[in-house]
Amino acid sequence: MPRKAAVKMRCRLLLWFAVLSAAAVLTVVWGGSVTYDSRSLIVNGQRKILFSGSIHYPRSTPEMWPSLISKAKEGGIDVIETYVFWNQHEPKQGQYDFSGRLDIVRFFREVQALGLYACLRIGPFIESEWNYGGLPFWLHDVPDIVYRSDNGPFKFYMQNFTMKIVNLMKSEKLYASQGGPIILSQIENEYQNVEHAFHEKGPPYVRWAAKMAVDLQTGVPWVMCKQDDAPDPVINACNGMKCGQTFVGPNKPNKPALWTENWTSVYEVYGETKRGRSAEDLAFHVALFIAKKNGSFINYYMYHGGTNFGRTSSAYVLTAYYDQAPLDEYGLIRQPKWGHLKELHTVIKLCSDTLLHGAQYTYFLGQQQEAYVFKRPSGQCAAFLVNYYKRRDVNVLFQNIYYELAANSISILPDCKKVAFNTAKVSTQFNTRSVQTRATFSSTQQWSEYREGIPSFGGTPLKANMLLEQMGTTKDESDYLWYTFRFKHNSSNDQPVIRVDSVAHVLHAFVNGKYIGSAHGSHQNGSFSLSNQIPLNSGVNQISLLSVMVGLPDGGPYLEHRVAGLRDVKIQDGGKSRDFSQYPWGHQVGLTGEKLNIYTSSGSQRVQWGELGSHGRGPLTWYKTYFDAPPGNDPVVLFFGSMGKGEAWVNGQSIGRYWVSYLTPSGEPSQTWYNVPRAFLNPKGNLLVVQEEESGGKPLEISVGSVSITKVCGHVTDSHPPPVNSWTTEDAVRDESHHGKIPKVQLRCPPRTNISKISFASFGTPEGGCQSYAIGGCHSPNSLPVAKKACLGKNMCSIPHSIKGFGDDPCPGTPKALVVAAQCGR
Repeated sequence: MPRKAAVKMRCRLLLWFAVLSAAAVLTVVWGGSVTYDSRSLIVNGQRKILFSGSIHYPRSTPEMWPSLISKAKEGGIDVIETYVFWNQHEPKQGQYDFSGRLDIVRFFREVQALGLYACLRIGPFIESEWNYGGLPFWLHDVPDIVYRSDNGPFKFYMQNFTMKIVNLMKSEKLYASQGGPIILSQIENEYQNVEHAFHEKGPPYVRWAAKMAVDLQTGVPWVMCKQDDAPDPVINACNGMKCGQTFVGPNKPNKPALWTENWTSVYEVYGETKRGRSAEDLAFHVALFIAKKNGSFINYYMYHGGTNFGRTSSAYVLTAYYDQAPLDEYGLIRQPKWGHLKELHTVIKLCSDTLLHGAQYTYFLGQQQEAYVFKRPSGQCAAFLVNYYKRRDVNVLFQNIYYELAANSISILPDCKKVAFNTAKVSTQFNTRSVQTRATFSSTQQWSEYREGIPSFGGTPLKANMLLEQMGTTKDESDYLWYTFRFKHNSSNDQPVIRVDSVAHVLHAFVNGKYIGSAHGSHQNGSFSLSNQIPLNSGVNQISLLSVMVGLPDGGPYLEHRVAGLRDVKIQDGGKSRDFSQYPWGHQVGLTGEKLNIYTSSGSQRVQWGELGSHGRGPLTWYKTYFDAPPGNDPVVLFFGSMGKGEAWVNGQSIGRYWVSYLTPSGEPSQTWYNVPRAFLNPKGNLLVVQEEESGGKPLEISVGSVSITKVCGHVTDSHPPPVNSWTTEDAVRDESHHGKIPKVQLRCPPRTNISKISFASFGTPEGGCQSYAIGGCHSPNSLPVAKKACLGKNMCSIPHSIKGFGDDPCPGTPKALVVAAQCGR
């Protein structure tokens, strides 16, 4: 064999060996020790590069867990991470609940059954845009307590709950040291953000928390995220979007670089502009963390966000949580994010042995370009070529070969020669989610209604000569607190004005039982005011003010001292201003409908329901109807775009708050479709109860829908790398002219559906991409026939970016792209 051919064959064999090694790394073997060194966690004596995904068990249902975990595994995830939700597990002091959506043992069993590891983030303060940061509100009434500080009462209850969870995990043999899936645990959560506020009480608390956790002897390492001085042996970890740039690094040379929260999007709040995060940006910063920081553990927060059922979301946070994650709220795969990250994971695993055991070198390739190279004495080599320019493509010379680097991108060369992946070149398909209406409630005969009564001072049970603080009064039993007072009006002025200052979230005002106005705050502003003219009778007048919380705060120092509710109430009458803040007040926690549980089948019989519209239009109205579950297995949703603000229940289970009337700066509601898990539904006769606070709700326009992926689209150019899976098949050792080594459009419809129509196809210079496309100046007339032949009637198909495949070259010498869009159907 000629020398050149022999060298070429040897390189291919080395690459194929690396592929086989990467595949072997993916096999999970349970049991054994978990330790760490400067490069990674060490599981059963082997260093690991691990990709983790956050899936929170209370934000989905047990019936969804296997599918969610399976899709995460298919996406290249090795570890499933979850917080532990203290206020759900111990809602009353000493009374624990681990049933239904709170069955954390069952959740981890599902993780284990699918061959994945688990990360248990106990906290037990978790923030997580979760009500009260996960702390149970009964802690608020513990004498002399100061949360998250060197405070005896808080440490007692924190340790008690932490031990409860650890002992539960041990009893079920869920730690890796016992043969279970849990390889990592977390104590506390982003404490460094607030530590300075506790002065001398902060550092001792950190040391205590670390020692308390380690002394529980779980057999797996502990981490503290965003805690640069995490005490040994606890590992300090990074949270954020750009840990490849912001992480200060492990605080000891024997600790690995871990990233416990890589935010896949930005959580959404009512009234604010939606902000997402692209697949390209996610991939760039994951690759940079691995290359620059020797990162070996990356957790995507969230991989599946799910739903904030009931009143579990924190202040102003939407019911839908991280819907832009790789798995959307309903558990559907969101492309291209899921697929682009899957390809990244595959490429990293191809060279993981080199990354974990090789020496790291850094080379400067230009003003804003550099190479991170990992080499082993055996000759194995992997490289990351980085272009930091935000808007400028460049050509760089690396090892005597020129490489084109897209703006703000990283090219990964598993063998230091061929580009297997570029973070800015998305080869995976895009998909489009749509909702099909399955049932409507447009007939008044389908609805009945119940109007909430407006309490007066004499009918309220809690009396005080002051305005009571709301959270301490409701104790998180309800979003609502009525404030009532009465006073005698003798002035002849017919235009008195009431002004109410509040540090709650929403206020509805009533005078003598009649609605006179509302006001609300915002996520960015902790206070607001209502100022309205009010009609007063001559004589005694009843003022009823309904103060509303849309979730409790979820973080910050001294959370136990945070206040909510009304602060000042004044009435301007003629030239006089009368202050009622220090005055006899009556208070009532919650609404009558809440106390009677009229959203349940049995509770709904405790009140007299009337025909729709029988009370006229007005606020604080409950609506009731029934519906059948849509056929099939697609996720079910309810459309509330016609409503104002409130909460909804299906068969007695709350599907969360809605606030459609609070518009974003662009004039759109933050959320209109609300998730109804199939597990909540019966085949027939499902009870829907809607509690509407405002007067403008239109229940006749509520509808039931099902959600599915109906459109897919692929877009590649001749500068895209070939599909990553061509590196993990025999294509990796075949001649480079094989079609497996060129870019391809790869389309795939959801299970049980096929490609029913090719909506668009163009090989040449199509304008735009999958978000918006049109035929450009150069277009092969064979584009549509080729796409139809390759794809119609199939669940998945592949179309190579090849001049030969389209018959001829429509524009010689011009760089070409291929865009194909298709519809999926049954």
